[in-house]
Amino acid sequence: MTVKGALFDFSGTLFRIESAESWLRTVLERSGTEVPDEEVVRYARGLEEAGALPGGAPPLTVPPHLEEAWAVRDRGAELHRAAFTGMAREVPLPRPELYDALYDRHMEPAAWRPYPDAPEVLGELRRRGVRIAVVSNIGWDLRPVFRAHGLDPLVDAYVLSYEHGVQKPDPRLFRAACDALGVDPGDAVMVGDDRRADAGAAALGCRVHLVDHLPVDRRPDALRAVLGPLPDAATAP
Repeated sequence: MTVKGALFDFSGTLFRIESAESWLRTVLERSGTEVPDEEVVRYARGLEEAGALPGGAPPLTVPPHLEEAWAVRDRGAELHRAAFTGMAREVPLPRPELYDALYDRHMEPAAWRPYPDAPEVLGELRRRGVRIAVVSNIGWDLRPVFRAHGLDPLVDAYVLSYEHGVQKPDPRLFRAACDALGVDPGDAVMVGDDRRADAGAAALGCRVHLVDHLPVDRRPDALRAVLGPLPDAATAP
């Protein structure tokens, strides 16, 4: 298989969001909200279990009144904010303005860390002449995260669900990414961490490579496996 295009998921694949506790502590400190340490830990655990941190753990359960919003959360910016702040509000916090502040915090580049091998793998793919797209189910513009961490020059296209009104595993999002790169799906690989969402690319004929959604310090080199079977697109017949 000649690989001419590589499609990468964002959260859990190239980048990882900060921990729920770090997320909450940052917002509490900024707002001047003083909370005993044991309460911070309890709130953070509740938010994590609720699935309130975008890019973090999935919810243990989705409340019935949020099921519809949760199902379509990545199709628009307002839908995304409503779904995640709705899940956060399932956890009583000391001040009502904290919910929107938490949502705003997760969009900051400082809230994200690239996996250790992400720069190396993207750089090597670029050297080989493979075109690169980021294909993400998301409700906000992640381009500033890539710019802040120096990875934007290695990305040829961003295909974000909220900008297209469809979310993975809908084949239309993967098709849009391949079209943006100018490659046939049969010449592309989709790299992601979600067996349902990211594996949807297989319906178009893309090869799929899955990695585990782990903390950054527990997954130093999983992306490097993508490089092994790929010939140089510039020299492949």
